[in-house]
Amino acid sequence: MLNFQLNGQDVTADAPDDATLLWVLTDDLKQHGLKFGCGLSQCGACDVMIDAEVVRSCQTKASSAGGRSVTTLSGLMENGKASKLQQAFIDEQAAQCGYCLSGMIMTAQALIDRNPKPTEADVRAALNGNLCRCGTHTRIIRAVLRATE
Repeated sequence: MLNFQLNGQDVTADAPDDATLLWVLTDDLKQHGLKFGCGLSQCGACDVMIDAEVVRSCQTKASSAGGRSVTTLSGLMENGKASKLQQAFIDEQAAQCGYCLSGMIMTAQALIDRNPKPTEADVRAALNGNLCRCGTHTRIIRAVLRATE
């Protein structure tokens, strides 16, 4: 049995030793914000935070979350409403297909948590490893900067 905090709540999952965090979160714990993208830790669609550090859940063993705090996209909500960062993505129309959205937001939130006033260069560097299929990079960068105003 695997015990950890998910979005501030204690959870337990019956996960086999070889299970990835992505599959435990989506299949066992019904977290649908994160996406399976490449499965190779190269696109960022599956990004979540473990103890405030962004990880690629498709290649992270679920067991590594034991006793720790995992945050997914839904964990960023504030009183049932979009967080400031999530709202900035909406306001800037920073999503089209949605493939990258969860990973972009999770990575951006980790950046903002470390650096509340990032520059455009900081945002670009932080999001460099997250792929966007539809090319809304400029809107995504504007959204992250807007959230820090």
